[in-house]
Amino acid sequence: MKSGVFTALGIDVGGTKIAAGVVEFPSGRVLVRRQIPTHPERGGTALLEDVRSLAIQITRELELGTPPPLALGIGLCELVSPAGQILSHHTLSWGTSDILEHLGDLAPVTVEADVRAAAQAEACFGVGRHLRSFLHLTIGTGIASCLMVEGRPHLGARGATGTLASSPVTLPCECCGNLTGRTLEQLASGPGMVARYNAAGSGRALTAEDVVEAARMGDPTARHVVETAGESLGSVLAMLISVLDPEAVSISGGLGLSEGPFWTALVSATRRHTWSDVHRNLPILRAQTGTNAGLIGAAIAATAVRPPSN
Repeated sequence: MKSGVFTALGIDVGGTKIAAGVVEFPSGRVLVRRQIPTHPERGGTALLEDVRSLAIQITRELELGTPPPLALGIGLCELVSPAGQILSHHTLSWGTSDILEHLGDLAPVTVEADVRAAAQAEACFGVGRHLRSFLHLTIGTGIASCLMVEGRPHLGARGATGTLASSPVTLPCECCGNLTGRTLEQLASGPGMVARYNAAGSGRALTAEDVVEAARMGDPTARHVVETAGESLGSVLAMLISVLDPEAVSISGGLGLSEGPFWTALVSATRRHTWSDVHRNLPILRAQTGTNAGLIGAAIAATAVRPPSN
C-alpha cells in the first residue's frame, strides 16, 4: 500500500441510474465501477437494498492489497441540508435515518446533493481545479446547478440551492395571452424531451439519446425538440452567468455530456442570451470527470478531500 493512499465508496443515486464506485485518493482514480437502473417506482426499501448490494459487490472486487473504503458517500437527486438531512422526496422516498440504518454498518455515511457532489468532483479533479469560482450544471433526468467558490459549494441558508429547473416558467404570450406554466425540466430534461417528442406522434423514443440521435439523422420533429430544449436552457444559463459572474461553466449528466445538436443549441443560446460582453465568451465545458462526476463527488463529500490551492 502506498503511503497516504486511501479509498472511499461513492454512490450517485439519480432518477434513471445508480452509479457506484470505489475512488482512490489523493489521485481521484475510480478503481471499480458498477451501474444499475434506478426504477424508483419500486419504493425506498428496494432501492436501499440495491445500493447496499452495489456497495458490497464493488468492495469485494477490489484488488488484493487495496486499502478498504474508509467512508461511504451518497449523492442524491434531492435537496440535502448542510447537515446531510434530506429535504425533499420528489424522486426518492428516503429519510437520512433510512440510509444510515441500511448502510451505516458498511462504513461511516455522508449524504450530499448530487449536483453539489458533481461540482465538488470538478473542483478537485476537473475544470475547476485552478478556478476561484465556477458554475456547475447537471443535465439529465433532472436539471440542477451549483456555484463553487474557493473550492466549496455555495449552500445558501438551508442547503436548498440549485433547483433552477423545477419551478414553472410563467411567461405570457403577447399575441394570445396564453401563460406557458411549464417547468424548464419539462422542456429540456431527458424525460421532458422524450415526452415532447413522443407527444408529437412522429416516433417512439425511450431515452433522450434516442431523440438527440433522431435529430442528428435529420428528423424535423426531433430537431425542433432538441433545439428548443437547448434554447430554453441556454436562456436560463445565460441569466445565471449574468447574476453569478463565474469564471467558467462545467456541465455533467447524460445530456450535458452529449455531443451534437443539443450541446450546439445550448452553447449557442447561452452566448446569444448573455447580455454582457464581459461574460459572453466565458468557457462552457463538459465535466472532465465525465460520467463519474457524481460518484467521485460523493466519495469526496464522505472524506472531506479538498481541491488544490489555486
